[in-house]
Amino acid sequence: MFTGLVEGVGTVEGVHATGRDMVLTIKAPFLLNECRVGDSICVDGVCLTVTDLSTSAFMVDVSQETLLRSTLGSLAIGDPVNLERAVRLTDRMGGHLVLGHVDGTGKIQKVEPKGRSWLIRVMIDTGLARYIIEKGSIAVDGISLTVNRCERNFFEVNIIPQTGRETKLLRKRPGDLVNIETDMIGKYVEKLLKDPGRPEGDPGTGGIDREFLLRHGYGE
Repeated sequence: MFTGLVEGVGTVEGVHATGRDMVLTIKAPFLLNECRVGDSICVDGVCLTVTDLSTSAFMVDVSQETLLRSTLGSLAIGDPVNLERAVRLTDRMGGHLVLGHVDGTGKIQKVEPKGRSWLIRVMIDTGLARYIIEKGSIAVDGISLTVNRCERNFFEVNIIPQTGRETKLLRKRPGDLVNIETDMIGKYVEKLLKDPGRPEGDPGTGGIDREFLLRHGYGE
């Protein structure tokens, strides 16, 4: 589990294909003395498991499924990546709950200065747009951001100077791809509201609709 508050920008030091999977070696901008093999690290918004490490670099396996759903397959030696270590239960929740389970990719359409900040518009598939709401939370390359505007095929976010300095997002240009993870709450709500194919008496399923609410005393 992560918060979407990027700890720093790392550098890809090794890319090794293993069949349809990949092994990445990443140099971190922070000491890894508290990390252990088996720990989770969010790399450009993707939750990956540490398989080996030194004091300043770590290795992770990237599965075919992850390569298909994210931008990690296009990484090359020298590329920057946003990094965040897993949240502790005692940490402040400064961003929002980020799983590191990427839903898909978006394409940067524009990056415009707005006073001291920048506006970024990201084009997305309509299948992702249904989970994005204005003033809701979204993770872009692992960065927790607030949605300023959303339509059926794009959303816009505002990047403040602090976020610009601490992440690689402002290095992106129109046409570049980014990893997108929508807020998980919307997906759970959809599952609860629409779960066809279950018998009516099945506890915990069956869906919630107007008739269900009326039968249980709501909306009268």
